[in-house]
Amino acid sequence: MVDRIIINSSLGNRLAESVESAVNLANGLLFVEYENETLPKKYRKVEKLIFSTKFACPESGFTIEEIEPRLFSFNSPYGACEECEGIGVKLNVDPKLVVPDEKKSIADGAIEPWSKSTSMYYAQTLASIAKHYGFSLSERWSKLSKNIKNIILFGSDDEEIKFSYDDGYEKYSHKKTFEGVINNLERRYLETDSDWKREEISQYQSDTKCERCNGFRLKDEALCVKINELNISEVTEKSIFDAKSWFADLVNSLDKRQIKIAQHILKEINERLDFLLNVGLDYLTLSRESGTLSGGEAQRIRLASQIGSGLTGVLYVLDEPSIGLHQKDNVKLIDALKRLRDLGNTVIVVEHDTETMENADHIIDLGPEAGNKGGTVVAQGTYQDILKNNESITGRYLSNKSFIPIPKTRRLAKNGRFLEINGATGNNLNNVNLKVPLGSFTCVTGVSGSGKSTLILQTLYNALNLTLNNNKSRKIPQPFRGFKGIELIDKVIDIDQSPIGRTPRSNPATYTGAFGPIRDWFTNLPESKSRGYKPGRFSFNVKGGRCEACEGDGVITYEMHFLPDVYITCDECKGSRYNRETLEIKFKDKSIADVLNMTVDEGCDYFENISNIRTKLLTLKKVGLGYIKIGQQATTLSGGEAQRIKLAKELSKRSTGRTMYILDEPTTGLHQHDIKKLLEILHTFVATGNTVVVIEHNLDVIKTADYIVDMGPEGGVKGGNIIAEGKPEEIIKVNKSYTGKFLSPLLDRKFKKTA
Repeated sequence: MVDRIIINSSLGNRLAESVESAVNLANGLLFVEYENETLPKKYRKVEKLIFSTKFACPESGFTIEEIEPRLFSFNSPYGACEECEGIGVKLNVDPKLVVPDEKKSIADGAIEPWSKSTSMYYAQTLASIAKHYGFSLSERWSKLSKNIKNIILFGSDDEEIKFSYDDGYEKYSHKKTFEGVINNLERRYLETDSDWKREEISQYQSDTKCERCNGFRLKDEALCVKINELNISEVTEKSIFDAKSWFADLVNSLDKRQIKIAQHILKEINERLDFLLNVGLDYLTLSRESGTLSGGEAQRIRLASQIGSGLTGVLYVLDEPSIGLHQKDNVKLIDALKRLRDLGNTVIVVEHDTETMENADHIIDLGPEAGNKGGTVVAQGTYQDILKNNESITGRYLSNKSFIPIPKTRRLAKNGRFLEINGATGNNLNNVNLKVPLGSFTCVTGVSGSGKSTLILQTLYNALNLTLNNNKSRKIPQPFRGFKGIELIDKVIDIDQSPIGRTPRSNPATYTGAFGPIRDWFTNLPESKSRGYKPGRFSFNVKGGRCEACEGDGVITYEMHFLPDVYITCDECKGSRYNRETLEIKFKDKSIADVLNMTVDEGCDYFENISNIRTKLLTLKKVGLGYIKIGQQATTLSGGEAQRIKLAKELSKRSTGRTMYILDEPTTGLHQHDIKKLLEILHTFVATGNTVVVIEHNLDVIKTADYIVDMGPEGGVKGGNIIAEGKPEEIIKVNKSYTGKFLSPLLDRKFKKTA
């Protein structure tokens, strides 16, 4: 007890001195006991107040240092969760990937990573466990008790098991505890120095939320600070639309003093949220990882920040900002670009979108075609000027002199069969039941953020890939209840816009398989035979015929710290990839380096009488890539070109008629003329009995579909439902479908043309 005080005017400095003494004696703590004199004496009781000079809980002792902005950053070690280092997730071996098929028994290979091993060690280990616990290895995994499953996967804890082994030379046994399959894989992953082993084990790993921070990425100290009962991570998990409402309503929860403190901060936050809303990104959550954004979304975020900067006299260059944007939101993007222009800036947009062209002040049309047949300004002027120019392919499509036809009939599901995914609940999906008609062309449509990618790529594709495809890209699908009709397809292929290779060695010839026959042809030439050259002589991947200065790359790679690699043409071979002796072997006066430098169109004429080479090259020509070079480096190909090369490869394979092809916005970077060729290829796949599923916003693709699955009605939490499904003619009758609203004029207009 430091002091007893009666509160009156004669206190002087006594109260302050007593508080200081108590704080010094009690290491920053102060207890005050008092009676409430406003109550009658018989009802009074001693009440206690606790004060602390530290950011600490006087009950538990939990302390927090002085609050600084860095405490709320997961990129700073000061604020990041110590367990996951601010990532929010940890990579762990997933039981669902270790045992992908619960209908199998252990004897049939239910425990996949161990069943692949050629060693008898794992089989004998499991046999010893089965003997100890008294269960059969021939029993289905789903029939085993939960306790047995846990022991097999996570170990026997302290219980020792007698393990018996026979290595072919001697038999031996010993007693020890069992670590469990999952613990075994995780230990080997950490201990091994082999990249191959790590890659092998990594196919059984998946991201799981950090248990310490529950995926919030921040320390407990940061998550303890709350405004209106929410911490910073709970606020950033809101969509931009919901966050805007939350910050707007926040004023009602603050007192006058707090409003005074927060007014400038809230003004900045609300302005930035408004910019993001104006470019059609209301469905994104504030905490969305940048790696999961599409190119168009990332570009529109940067655009929003530029609008907010209020700069003038700036030249802005945008490359296809409409990527991934539904027609409903396109007008917001165009308005944002016009605002930049009206501030006194110049905006140049590389774009194929018709609506963007209609709103442009000036259009420059390049062509007339692609590659060697392009490179000139065909037309320039206003939108009306382009329409009237007969030399412009763009003008012909805009004026409907050229067009993508609407099919006369829509295909029905093959034999009335559907592939179904039931009860999908991943991300924003609301217990969705998806039906995909087999043997038809299906378009999945809807506004940005409505759940298309979650349903098709993260649920449907991952589920089918895990079940049908025996490859290493094994990802756990988003949660769903079950599927039907999987026995009706034999494989699923996701044809995306990722590069066909990340080094200069990769090229269209090697990827499509055309390079093998070309090498064989040069190997069988008389001059090659007389010199004793084998096919390896014409490979730039092995020693012998390649240029050793660049090791067959044709370029020297210089690694730049914090910058992309720089490629310089090799001085020794001048980019030809081969040495002098190899280049002396010629067919029709062309060496193998000259062949790789030809365009696909030139190659088709050059090898016109050599069917196995010409056939491979023709598939590239069919997908509209006649202009690219046969040996063009993969690093110079656009996403759209890479995707069409993948299509060409699939086209060259013998069709089983039971394949499902999945494409996510294949029209990205494509002119209407190229889209027409792409659609011909996709409909060729369907004509041979295969199923094509396309996530798309482009109305020219949607109007040719046999079946549409339209999601929405909005994005984010306001989406996640199938609001319409059926033929295009049925979709336009659904009032709440934005896709139907924009599709209707194309199906009804007077100049409608059919195939």
